[in-house]
Amino acid sequence: MLARLLELTHALRDAGIPVAISESIDALDAVRHIDPTNREPFRSALAATMIKDQAQRPAFDTLFDLYFGTGRGPAGDEDRDAAEGGTTRDELLGELLAALRAGDDAALRDIARRAVGRFGRLEGTGSREWYSNYEVLRTLDPNTLLERLQAEIDETDLSPLEVQVLRDEFERRMRAFRAAVLADTRRRVAEYRGPEAVASYAVRPLPEDLNFLSATADMADLRRAIRPLARKLATRIALKRRHARRGQLDIRRTIRHSLSTGGVPFDTSFKHRAPHRPELFILCDVSSSVARFARFALMLTHALSAQFSRVRSFAFVDAIDEVTRFFEHEDFVAAVDRMNEEASVVWDDGHSDYGSIIERFLELYGRDVGPKATLLILGDARTNYRARRAEALKELADRAHHTYWLNPEPISDWDTGDSAASEYAAVVDQMIEVRNLRQLEDFIERRL
Repeated sequence: MLARLLELTHALRDAGIPVAISESIDALDAVRHIDPTNREPFRSALAATMIKDQAQRPAFDTLFDLYFGTGRGPAGDEDRDAAEGGTTRDELLGELLAALRAGDDAALRDIARRAVGRFGRLEGTGSREWYSNYEVLRTLDPNTLLERLQAEIDETDLSPLEVQVLRDEFERRMRAFRAAVLADTRRRVAEYRGPEAVASYAVRPLPEDLNFLSATADMADLRRAIRPLARKLATRIALKRRHARRGQLDIRRTIRHSLSTGGVPFDTSFKHRAPHRPELFILCDVSSSVARFARFALMLTHALSAQFSRVRSFAFVDAIDEVTRFFEHEDFVAAVDRMNEEASVVWDDGHSDYGSIIERFLELYGRDVGPKATLLILGDARTNYRARRAEALKELADRAHHTYWLNPEPISDWDTGDSAASEYAAVVDQMIEVRNLRQLEDFIERRL
């Protein structure tokens, strides 16, 4: 048990879930009071002690099933499959249809296990140690079953609301069956190759680790992660600025106070420092190549607007428009949607033109950028082989207190093709790779 718990701990850490030593000790203490053969209470006890955020629960459940659903070896599955006999496709489909109608989750899991054993093994691949959930679902074609169930609903005398509720319920049951098939294929492969071989690809990235430029189906997860992340960052920034009010040691006042204690400086005095809230100017490339990154960076920075004396946002492609007005209400998700629809950011061909945009911003708004301002540029620095005009950016950087460029491309791609990353990086305070929410959080916490 100790060895398997430590393996699970390492797998969670590899998946990006921080599990401290103290939490591992808590998990071991919990195991003393829970019967490990009672699976679901055992799972809940480990989850309660090892993870901190509900967003981490899917990754935990996947790894728990791998590390505590295996260990009997492949022979156990093979013997059980042989004992149950060769169930035909039509027989399994009939059982699946009945289980879907009845909403019997235990039966759905059992049918999924038998379907994987019957149809999931990949033959002719040079290895019999691999199972595929795709083969199972292709053979059973559950979408046809779902359409059949929905057609049966349409023939009833139920109200439209009741019909919709039943449709949603059957879709939920079908998703549960698909998930059970996927879980059993992973478990069987893990029996052959070990849980660590499956854990390396089975766990979906956490929302904060999703790549802005490649995330597609996970956009909803990113949106849900923004608000709690904003609240956490706002608290950290406010606390850091409160602590920053204490300046350098005031030697004269410290010595004067020590006279009452015989010259021993029990009470130290510090010079008062009033930390200012900076003005924030955001220049955001919203062209198609970096639109997802721009969306979430704008959401997060505007969620933190209370931590700055003023926040002004500008969106651009080959034209620039101030979009601060869209963020004057609280729902910044809707604000970004409005910005995408209403902002005037395209003038010519809809390709990014960093040189002319920087020059135009300097001409129209450069006088507003002063020594209390922080300039934040969001984009990939790809100029589409147009004039770069780094001297205009240098003039802006000289006027501002700080200038940071957040680039969503990996550093290895900088200066390839039409990228002007190094040329622009030379005139700003820092150009930083920001490919996911975790890196964006780290930048905001350290720099703003």
